[in-house]
Amino acid sequence: MHAWYADFLEACNRRDFAAIREFIDPAVRRAHLPGGADAWISDLDDLFRAFPDWQWRRIQLIVEDDRIAAHLRASATHLGAFRGVAPTRRHVNVAEFTMYRVAKGRIVESSGTGPHELLAQLTG
Repeated sequence: MHAWYADFLEACNRRDFAAIREFIDPAVRRAHLPGGADAWISDLDDLFRAFPDWQWRRIQLIVEDDRIAAHLRASATHLGAFRGVAPTRRHVNVAEFTMYRVAKGRIVESSGTGPHELLAQLTG
């Protein structure tokens, strides 16, 4: 699962939406967010349009049975509108924590930190 997650994160950092879809179940459930792979991809597209240089770096990964706990750092420059905030050209660096459940090689459930820290850096 460690290597599988490294491949998933690399696909995200390359912005390879076709490859990302291969890691996500079409009916994925996301806590407090619209479900489904299309919604997930749409959210990533919005993020990458606002932060074209967005990159995640793995800090820690814990795997237990069909579960993954990921602690990531993300950094980028805000060059496009994001969640109603006009481009600020600010560089952001945020911590993210996400839990995944994986079945048959695909993410079927996901929950984690929201965009609160990111938005605070853009508006603060």
